[in-house]
This record gives sequence, C-alpha cells and structure tokens, in this order.
Amino acid sequence: MNKYKTALIALLLIGSATAQETSMPGMQMPSKQDDSNKSPQKTPQTEPGMQMPGKSNPKIPQEGAAPESQMGMQHMEMRTAEQIPSPVEDLQEPENPDQKTGANLSVPDLLAEARSSAAKKIDEFVQLAKQNNPTVKQAEASVRTSAGLARQAGLWPNPSVSYQGEQIRGGSYGGGEQGAFIQQTIVLGGKLRLRRDVYEQERRVTEIGVEEQKLNVAGAVRVQFYRALAQLRTVEIRGRLLQLSADAAATAHQLANVGQADAPDILQSEVEAEQAKLDFSVAQRQYIQAYRQLAALVGEPQMPLSLVDGDLDNPPEIDADQATQYILKNSPTILRAQQEAARAEAVLKRDKREAFPDLSLRVGEQQNLEQDPRTGRAIGAQGFATAGIQIPIFNRNQGNVAAARAEIERNHEEVNRIRFSLMQSAAPLIQQYLTNKLQTERYRTQMIPRAQRAYELYLQKYKNMAAAYPEVIISQRTLFQLQESYVQSLAELWTTAVQLQSSLLVDGLSALPTSNGINTEINLPTGGAGVAQ
Repeated sequence: MNKYKTALIALLLIGSATAQETSMPGMQMPSKQDDSNKSPQKTPQTEPGMQMPGKSNPKIPQEGAAPESQMGMQHMEMRTAEQIPSPVEDLQEPENPDQKTGANLSVPDLLAEARSSAAKKIDEFVQLAKQNNPTVKQAEASVRTSAGLARQAGLWPNPSVSYQGEQIRGGSYGGGEQGAFIQQTIVLGGKLRLRRDVYEQERRVTEIGVEEQKLNVAGAVRVQFYRALAQLRTVEIRGRLLQLSADAAATAHQLANVGQADAPDILQSEVEAEQAKLDFSVAQRQYIQAYRQLAALVGEPQMPLSLVDGDLDNPPEIDADQATQYILKNSPTILRAQQEAARAEAVLKRDKREAFPDLSLRVGEQQNLEQDPRTGRAIGAQGFATAGIQIPIFNRNQGNVAAARAEIERNHEEVNRIRFSLMQSAAPLIQQYLTNKLQTERYRTQMIPRAQRAYELYLQKYKNMAAAYPEVIISQRTLFQLQESYVQSLAELWTTAVQLQSSLLVDGLSALPTSNGINTEINLPTGGAGVAQ
C-alpha cells in the first residue's frame, strides 16, 4: 500500500514539474523518482547566465555586457488570463469539503491590445516630441520675434509733411503766408546700428534657447521612455511569478487529493496565487500610466497604447570624474546666460550713444500773399528751411547708462550662479549613478544567480519531500523581488545617466524664461513708444 501511495504521489509531482518547466525556461526538473524517494543524481540545469557552485560558466554576463534572457525575459511567452489556472473552486479544506474561502477571480490582461500592434522605439518618441512639443515651438517663435525686433530697431524715423500758415487775413485786406513743408529727423552717431545690435544679441540668446529646449525635451522623453520600459519589464516578471504561483496552487490541490497536503498548505498557496494576480494587475496599470505620461510629453496624448521596445540592460557609460566638467563645458544653459551678458554689453554701448543728439531738418515752400509796395502785386512763392539739434545738457541718458552697467554685473553673476547650481545638482547625481551602477552589477552577477539556485534547490527538496512548501515560497519570492529590484535599479541608472548626458535638462514641458529685454512695441512709426531697452 505504501509503495502504491508513493508512486501516486510521484506521478503528481511529475505533472507539477512539467508545469514548472513550462513557466521557468531553462530549468530542468527530475523526470522520475524511484520508490525509495531518493533524490535524482542529475544536477538540475540552471538558467543561462547563472554560476553553478564549483564550476565555470561561459555564459556569465561580463561587466558592460547585456544580461541573459532570464534577467530581461524579453522573449517570455505570456499566458492569457484564461490559460492561468485558478483552483479556488476546487477542494480547499480536505477536512471540510463544503468550506469555500474566496472566489475564482479572473486576471485581466490589460495589454492584450497593445501586444497586437508594433512596439515603439525611443527614436519614434523623440521625433514626435520635436514635431509636437509646444515648448520647442515657443522657443523657435522667440527667435523670429527677436529677428523682427532687430529689423524694427534699425529703421529710420518717418518724415512728416505739414501745412503752415502765418498772418492770414481775409476780405479786402488779403495778405498772409501759406504753404507746406517736409520735416525729417536724421539719426546721428550710429545709434540705429547700436539699437539693432541689441536685438541681434537677443536673437542669439533665443537661438541658444532653442537648442537648450530641444535637449530638455529629448532628455525628458528618454527618461520617461526608460521608466516605461522598466515598468513593462516588471509586468513580465510579475506575469512569470503569477504563472509559477498558479502552478504551485494547482500542485497543492493535487497533493491534497492524495492526502499529502492539508488546508493551510492549500490556502497559503492560493493566497500566493491571488497576491500574484494583484501584483500583475497593478504592474499593468503602472505601465499604462507611464505610457500615457510619455504620450503627453511627445504631444500625442491620444496615442493608442502599445508596448515600448528598447535596451534596458545596457545604460550609457558615464565618466564620473569628468561628468561635472562635461556639463559645465556643454551646458546650453550656461551658454545662454553668457549670451545674455553679451546682450547687456550691447545695451550699455547703445545707451552711452543715445545722448548723441539727432539733427532735425525742415524745408518747405509757401505763397506770400502780401502786396509788394513797389509793384502792387502779391510777393508770391518763397522757400524756407530750418535745422535744429538738441543740446544734451540736462539729460545725457546717465540714468539708463548706470542701469545698463548694473545689468551687466547682474548677468555676469548670473553666469556664476548657474555654474555653481549645476555643480551642486550634478554632485548627487554622479554619486547616485555610481550607486545604481554598483547595484545593477551586484544584482546581475551575484544576488540573482544565487537566489535562482536557492529556489531551484528548495523546489527540488520539496519535490523529494525533504523541505516544506513555505521554504519554496520564500525562496521564490526572494528571487522575483531581486529581479524587480534589479529592474528598478536599471531604471534609476538610466534616469541619472540621461540627466548627466543632457546637462541636467530633463523637463520637457517647462518653457524657457523670456528675456527681460523683449518689447514688441519699439520704434513705432508714429514715434509713440520710443526706444525699448
């Protein structure tokens, strides 16, 4: 009788092992047991990339190389909700067959439609962002604004045509003078050129701002893309855990049928399966959220849900010792601040020259209707001309010159402020990058292979009835928690690396500040607004 019972249990365990082989690619389970329940002599095959104790493995990922598929699971075949067993409706308590705790809840596959379409790569999102992101368009519009103001600032004042009448009398008296004249202000001292140069410098500021904003948007898109990619990897990991948990629950029910598992074992396995269902659903929702944020960032909020496709396992290499110097040398934020200082220098040159007076000319012709006493006839046509110039005695533009000098000083200090701010912000990012790099390396080469091996050994001992099922659950949980931590560490590593590569510019929806000198009502044709600063 004992031999019969042992053989029956062995058959059930073989069926369970088959299910485990399906859900854990690369792991080989024992195919049969003898009646004495001795452990098989064949060592279980490990997943690719895992170091076996005492043996060398050529597939161990080297530093800088991509981890093998058990880390990424990009090619894992996911089962749908209907294919994943949920044995809650079966016997739960052998001692009390009518007792039912909980219900058989389905596992919604929220990404089923997304899997039916082509996965999107990062270049597609970056290109969409360049086309649609409003902050880039705003920056490009600022360039056209400054170019228009530069043209307007250098235009000559319009001439004026006027009527003039003096000593006009009517009736029998007659007489008086009437005529017209043209008046023109001649701008001297090269002031028009200097005014135009102020806005040419402003145009260069905005051109740098366009490049800064493009880098800002591209950095933000890359960060969000790899966050979504990491979340998709988490969905895959939790889907794999769901398959294992469901298979384990089914095995517990099979063991209960032959009296080798009691109610606590069954209920605990079902709790693990339900927790895995919940975790899987939460991971899907988090991926959808990350994808929607990415779609909004690139200006396509109604973009259909799809999967993202990228290389999460190979983040860029950053030279930590040179990272700060790279940022200070290549940051467009510093270049824009330096150009603002050049613009302030141009304003000072203009304001110094503004005290140079302009020449006002007026020429005209009029009819003198007074009678010439010698001839008794009207004097007739006569011309006139006037010229005038202001004398800069009281107003030599000294206040604006002093303000321009102060603005130059402020802009030079702004360059220093930005330098120090970038250095302050880069320091923790560099340390975070090094920390994340160390974490991912240790997860990939040390902890995950060990956890994988521990799980396999516990599972084998359980099948040989040498270990309790909770030990299998604990080792399984540890393995998948380490895999999730590895993915999270990769996401953080990508985030810090992209920030350092993008000179800390990763905010794709914040518009660049407008220069203080922008004024779209300069040098009006009627002369009403005068000259803008």
